[in-house]
Amino acid sequence: MENSHPSILLAEDDPNLGLLLSEFLKKKGYDVQWAQNGDEALDMFVKESFDICLLDVMMPKKDGFSLAKDIRATHLDVPIIFLTAKSMEEDTLQGFKVGADDYLTKPFSMDVLVARIEAVLRRTHSGKSVPSLADEIALGDFIYVPQKMKLILGQTEQKFTPKENDLMKLLCENLGRPVSRSYALKLIWGDDTYFNARSMDVYMTKLRKMLKEDPRVQLMNLHGEGFRLSVEGLS
Repeated sequence: MENSHPSILLAEDDPNLGLLLSEFLKKKGYDVQWAQNGDEALDMFVKESFDICLLDVMMPKKDGFSLAKDIRATHLDVPIIFLTAKSMEEDTLQGFKVGADDYLTKPFSMDVLVARIEAVLRRTHSGKSVPSLADEIALGDFIYVPQKMKLILGQTEQKFTPKENDLMKLLCENLGRPVSRSYALKLIWGDDTYFNARSMDVYMTKLRKMLKEDPRVQLMNLHGEGFRLSVEGLS
């Protein structure tokens, strides 16, 4: 019987971080194979089938960029997320040139990593079930509860409408990353007409007001092209 859990190839040469990531992701419902250098990771990839690859950039024997090129040579569709201490723009651009679906700079929040994995798997339409967002998501001083459509701050609770909740879930799945207006409109409203765009702007304004009690939580309007939810210290 086929395993229904999404499988992850984790290539990370730092033994402490590799063990931490592997155990954390297993507890989140993923099957994880961990390699500690690029050559070992490529051997694993050739022998097994994976739904997503998490690749450290700086590794012995074969770096993450070279490994990604080898993976892309035979498998064009498997998603790749780079994990790296590098933060220079040219490194990010190189990562996307070799086929990265996303890029996380260390140190990063475990919750952000899981949200990115889930978002990438949804975008790539993996055939296996993807673990849902956490039951409760910490956003600064706020606690967001997706299933109950509410935002908690201390003893105060604010309720979301279904559309507001759909937007909030999408933003949390892409925490720290831009979400394009067109993508959000087509996903939640079904099309990106002018009327729906104005409607979404109203919802975004309300979300921004709901989040203003914690200045570390920022919902930014990206020059009319999209939005980004970020939390200081996490994303």
